[in-house]
Amino acid sequence: MSTPPTILVFDSGLGGLTVLREIVRARPDAHFVYVADDAFFPYGHHTEDEIIARVVPLVGELIGAHAPDLVVIACNTASTLVMSHLRDAYPLPFVGTVPAIKPACASSKTRRVSVLGTRGTVKREYTRKLISDFAQGCEVTLVGSGELASLAEAALSGLQVRDEDIAAELAPCFIGDGASDPARTDTIVLACTHYPLLLERLRRLAPWPVDWIDPRRRSPAASPTCSAR
Repeated sequence: MSTPPTILVFDSGLGGLTVLREIVRARPDAHFVYVADDAFFPYGHHTEDEIIARVVPLVGELIGAHAPDLVVIACNTASTLVMSHLRDAYPLPFVGTVPAIKPACASSKTRRVSVLGTRGTVKREYTRKLISDFAQGCEVTLVGSGELASLAEAALSGLQVRDEDIAAELAPCFIGDGASDPARTDTIVLACTHYPLLLERLRRLAPWPVDWIDPRRRSPAASPTCSAR
């Protein structure tokens, strides 16, 4: 009988647990190691150079400690920045989570999509390249939230998070004059693995119904959302 693989799942905080849950469903035989870099959370508040200098050697230490067969970077902010550096540094397969722009644009009926991510994720050239390659004629609005990941982390930790604070981060995603506007936003990409922790509240606070593209359902086996060596 072959030895079950060890999969290391790395995130800036607890949002990667949403990705881990789906990987476990796909590979229940595997041994999992989950690491949350909460000492540096949130990644979206740091510069690109700071994230690279932090994540690349830290992942190397984790590889040395746990000897994984596969490393999943369950963080959009990190994945859009450090994947090439990790692949150059370590001879392991890496899988990253990136904004699900391709399936969002393919499914949008009004051809207006918003991408809700951290400020770091939405300003990355990687994200803009995804839009260039896969927008398929859609108008794509990039919305960089400064606080939603922290609000999700706080909610998961049992702290009270006000609807008003969530709604303020969500509001720029909605372009149009309401549910009857044929040119309204009808699809929102959750481009941070923390955001599904608030999905039910996001649905409730939305000014009109939209299709939420949830990164948990676009797991590391799914090529539109993820990037593998």
